[in-house]
Amino acid sequence: MASTKPTNMTTKRQANDIPMEIEVVNGIEGKTTQHSAKKKAKNVQGGEFRKVPVPAHRYSPLKENWMKIFTPIVEYLKLQVRFNLKSRNVEIRTSPETTDIANLQKAADFVKAFVCGFEVEDALALLRLDDLFIETFDIHDVRQQLKGDHQSRAIGRLAGKGGRTKFTIENVTKTRIVIADTRIHILGSHQNIQLARRAICNLILGSPPSKVYGHLRSIASKISQQF
Repeated sequence: MASTKPTNMTTKRQANDIPMEIEVVNGIEGKTTQHSAKKKAKNVQGGEFRKVPVPAHRYSPLKENWMKIFTPIVEYLKLQVRFNLKSRNVEIRTSPETTDIANLQKAADFVKAFVCGFEVEDALALLRLDDLFIETFDIHDVRQQLKGDHQSRAIGRLAGKGGRTKFTIENVTKTRIVIADTRIHILGSHQNIQLARRAICNLILGSPPSKVYGHLRSIASKISQQF
């Protein structure tokens, strides 16, 4: 009898030392019981999963706009979402209520658009429309030898005084543009992205803004006449 008691106590301690999983309510992490952790682990194995890494400079905007991001993903797309504090990723997965598996990729694109620097209202268009995309390229993909002041001038030509050049390209091509250092992100339909990219490339290569505006407007008018 004396030899069996320590063995039973050891087994109980080992069972109680099982690490608890993380449960998320509205994207906020907290500890759960062992029973709910095991049940939750079974559900995770059968579902699809996406991760979107968040760079350090987007932590604060993500925190401020979290409910604007959380609400459409959960209520409209019927998915589960959380921000993992350890890995610094927004994690999205399917739930039993998910009706379409394509919603998972839509949600990942929506979060990725916000992480790239687009406003939540602009990124929401990716959930409503099927023919919208994001294209990303670097200034050095257009002109590799841009360095120092030449690179700064090229970025300045893209933005224009008070952002006027960027806004003009956005309005004419019906796109949204984010200039993040040397990387440029364009949100729009495939045809409109090509128009905006051509205008941006011409500006990087040194074309004067007035010439780029004129070329853009002539192409935009031709496209509108076709429809």
